[in-house]
Amino acid sequence: MAKLSAGLLLYRVVDDTVEVLLAHPGGPFWARKDDGAWSVPKGEYTDDEDPWAAAQREFGEELGAPPPAGPRRDLVPVRQAGGKVVTAFAVRADFDVTHARSNTFTLEWPKGSGKVREFPEIDRVAWLPVAVARTKMLAGQRPLLDQLMAAPDLAGCHEGGDADGAAAGSR
Repeated sequence: MAKLSAGLLLYRVVDDTVEVLLAHPGGPFWARKDDGAWSVPKGEYTDDEDPWAAAQREFGEELGAPPPAGPRRDLVPVRQAGGKVVTAFAVRADFDVTHARSNTFTLEWPKGSGKVREFPEIDRVAWLPVAVARTKMLAGQRPLLDQLMAAPDLAGCHEGGDADGAAAGSR
């Protein structure tokens, strides 16, 4: 059976541009990757667990703060390249990324060195215009952006973006 993951796709509208909150995974495997590496803040859950509850829990664990309240939209789950099924919930709310504090994990690094190091699960969090997020986000999660932009409350809004992919607000 495929692994299950749930997360919150926070979004806001700034000057008619839709921005989404994405997280960059920490640790040595992702250190030099940017395009195609960012993700909805999410984590795994079990079959018998409520995906909405799991998404809220994982947001708190990965960003170190409770998820902000806001209107929720259930998105159609997507399957990532490795087979993991991601259930995401779009929530229109703001979040101050300067308050993000990720939990950590330990890993022997470099492999075979006998040295165990601690790394943050998330090393960066940023608000990105949807146009930029389409490049930065894991390919398997990009359909979530299409679902978000199809929402009636975003009619008349645009994806924004710039050539260098600068974050609107990041930590």
